[in-house]
Amino acid sequence: MNETINFFKTKTTEEIAQFLLGMYLEHETESGILAGYIVDTEAYLGPEDEAAHSFGLRNTPRLKAMYDKPGTIYLYTMHTHLILNMVTQEKGTPQGVMIRAIEPIEGIEKMVENRNGRQDIELSNGPGKLVSALGINQALYGQSIFDSPLRLVPEKRKTPKKIIPLPRIGIPNKGIWTELPLRYIVSGNPYISKQKRSDIDQKAFGWKEENK
Repeated sequence: MNETINFFKTKTTEEIAQFLLGMYLEHETESGILAGYIVDTEAYLGPEDEAAHSFGLRNTPRLKAMYDKPGTIYLYTMHTHLILNMVTQEKGTPQGVMIRAIEPIEGIEKMVENRNGRQDIELSNGPGKLVSALGINQALYGQSIFDSPLRLVPEKRKTPKKIIPLPRIGIPNKGIWTELPLRYIVSGNPYISKQKRSDIDQKAFGWKEENK
């Protein structure tokens, strides 16, 4: 874990967004462990990034966690869905990574229940979906992804065969920030939204074989 903490403290937000692909994300709940591999991320580079909540160093009570130390959990609501982000830069520099999708691994039965019966790729192939599936709630706001009930588990991480950079989703009319490739995906993973069926790696799900 020390290596992961150090990565958050020394690398750019774009590098961290890619580093998180294949990371095992685990939530310890009253119903047991719910977990999966991160397969889709988006980097937000506020205060310069016009699509970031912290653009122009905007700072409101809702944004308090964004100005905290690396690894701080930042949650916000969009279209009634809670969205998970992780702060990626030193205290006072409000940049972060949104987690867009996971490949579910542990506690899937409970995840399906959390998602009102939704299964397979619909279980966690979007930012609101994965938060619901993992049972994440607002109580985690401001806690650390390194030592809270919602945590990264580096020992279980997988390595993507290929990472593809893409424009972020749902960022219209933000100038260059609409098209910059600040979204990163595990190429071929079935839990990536808005992809062609032919792009899915049905055998290995986009992971290097030595990590099976």
